[in-house]
Amino acid sequence: MNGLSCSVPTDSPLATLSTSEHTWEGPDAKERLRILRAAKSVAIVGASPNPARSSYFVGTYLQQSTNYRVYFVNPNADTILGEKAYPNLASLPEVPDIVDVFRRASDVPAVLDEVLAVGAKTIWVQLGIWNQEAAEYGESKGLTVVMDRCIKIEHARFHGGLHLLGFDTGQITARKTIR
Repeated sequence: MNGLSCSVPTDSPLATLSTSEHTWEGPDAKERLRILRAAKSVAIVGASPNPARSSYFVGTYLQQSTNYRVYFVNPNADTILGEKAYPNLASLPEVPDIVDVFRRASDVPAVLDEVLAVGAKTIWVQLGIWNQEAAEYGESKGLTVVMDRCIKIEHARFHGGLHLLGFDTGQITARKTIR
């Protein structure tokens, strides 16, 4: 060896990630656009009142750039972005069309059970979060599962307002805005 090898010990978490099977595939771009167009309400599970958190940024975007009724679910918060925060999905005033999840991958099965219990039809698991077993289970129960995708990025991408880094471009376009 020349000392430049970069082997990873087989018991390392990184080795587990690099060898894990990502065989599940969620809805394609056309189907994700259909989901976003059909939705009237979004519940953000794991929403945070902390402006540094991605769920806060996504909540701000959804409030300001869409016509969705946005609900924030966090049992440890009273209000988020000026709106009432709910302790769980069952306490929402309606069944949301999309449940957007900002929780650890290991928490996704419990959230999925809550989504099924309230009768929501779509669970959208945020960018960087992957739980293949939960996705397969959700689909087997009739849920539409979107995983490892940011709802803000997807919405902005489909509506002409996405910069490479995910920020609003402020672009003026002749295209009709689809919310």
